[in-house]
This record gives sequence, C-alpha cells and structure tokens, in this order.
Amino acid sequence: MDAERIKANFASLSGHGEDLTAYFYADLFERDPSLRALFPASMGGQHAKLLGALTHIVSLIDDTPALVPYLRELGHRHGQAEVMSDHYVVVGASLLATLAHFSGPDWNGDLEDDWAAVYGLVAQVMAEAAHEVRSTIRR
Repeated sequence: MDAERIKANFASLSGHGEDLTAYFYADLFERDPSLRALFPASMGGQHAKLLGALTHIVSLIDDTPALVPYLRELGHRHGQAEVMSDHYVVVGASLLATLAHFSGPDWNGDLEDDWAAVYGLVAQVMAEAAHEVRSTIRR
C-alpha cells in the first residue's frame, strides 16, 4: 500500500466534499436499502462525520499505532449503533465506487488496490471493536 498515493488521491478529491459523501450514501442505500434505517432522517451531519473520519484516517494512514485506537473508537460507536460485520462489505464497495467516480481517469488498479488495503484494515479493526461492544451489551 502506497500511503503517499492515497494521500495525494484524497487531496485531489477534497474539493468535492458534500458531493462525494452524497454520492457515497446514494450508492450505499442503492446497494442495500435496509441500511438506510441505521441513519438519521437528515443526513447533513452524517455527511460531515464521514468526511471527517475519512480525512482523519488518511492523515494517519502511515501511522498504524495512532490509527488503530481511532478505528477502535469508531468501531465501538458503530457497534452501539447495531452496525454488523457484513455491513462493512457493502460499505467498502460503495467507498471504492465513490472514490473511483470522483477520481475519474486518475483511478487505476494500483490506486484501487491501495484503497482496498486501507479499507481492509479499517473494516477489520472497526468490526472487531463493534463485535466487542455488542458482546458486552448482550451480557
């Protein structure tokens, strides 16, 4: 995974902000309409949270010891919101589709592999932390 390539790609997308997050959620809810129930009726705040989380993740992409605790905290919050492990698959597909759409001709196999690797780490750590929270709640 080339952290600098990911950072450069994300920087090139930063001007799309609201359009990027709107595209992501539209794609996500088209892929799995049942996920819409996990979100508030007004998505404005959610858009800002997603963009903030992506920005923070990208800023720490080459500092795993700092990134993992942040991802665990996100995972804990997602676990409390009843996000399940299989949801991460569809989220990943929507994220990659969104990044490809906004990257346009700059999107290629190497960039897709880099983002897939990043998302793989994100999903793994968050899903494990979410599972811990759900296990604790059930006791």
